[in-house]
Amino acid sequence: MLAHLLLVEDDPEIARVIQDMLRVEGYEVTWATTGLEGWEDFQQSSYDLVLVDLMLPEMDGFILCKNIRWESNVPIIIISAKREDDDKVQGLQIGADDYVEKPFSLVELSARIQSQLRRWKRYNGTDTVSENKAVYKHELTIFWEQQKVVKEGDEIRLTATEFDLLKVLARNSERIFTKKELYEHVWNEVDTENAHTVTVHIKSLRSKLGDPVKAPQFIQTVWGTGYQFIGELL
Repeated sequence: MLAHLLLVEDDPEIARVIQDMLRVEGYEVTWATTGLEGWEDFQQSSYDLVLVDLMLPEMDGFILCKNIRWESNVPIIIISAKREDDDKVQGLQIGADDYVEKPFSLVELSARIQSQLRRWKRYNGTDTVSENKAVYKHELTIFWEQQKVVKEGDEIRLTATEFDLLKVLARNSERIFTKKELYEHVWNEVDTENAHTVTVHIKSLRSKLGDPVKAPQFIQTVWGTGYQFIGELL
């Protein structure tokens, strides 16, 4: 097996053609028919590359790409019938590595997949950023794989949801997340009516971290926008 690929495509005819080609070439392929299914599949397994259509039911390709990129640097190739430059720019800005227009040549798609996998292999051989733990000022340590948080020598008991919130904020500290983005990413649902749910969990997370709202060391409220992680790495 050359690599494990995730294909997120709601058109069964296109999906079958791509799957057949990739499997003949020796790849393992997981096929998801909706954006939400693709996001759930991505969280449940390990992939070397993701192929994403933009016009997907339940969760569109743009949101899916953002969610994946906040979790991983795995190569993402968008395959879409949307040909406008704005769509291509938006896709690349949210973290996609390549953009292939429909209809496409299978030979070209195969070549682009091979190119991205070579880059990913080189990246994994030299990357030192995604270590198992991150140590911050004010005696906070986050162990990513163990899903464990230690503050001043004591383990903090977080729920799975609280840890997922902390993880996406801390691993993307350069950006401000809206409540809607956090809800879509952590709760795996596209819903604009659940801002209060995020607020409640952020409040609980802050309480356990001993992080006061008025003088935060880790999670800062950006009024009118959302939240940002401001912890400083040692």
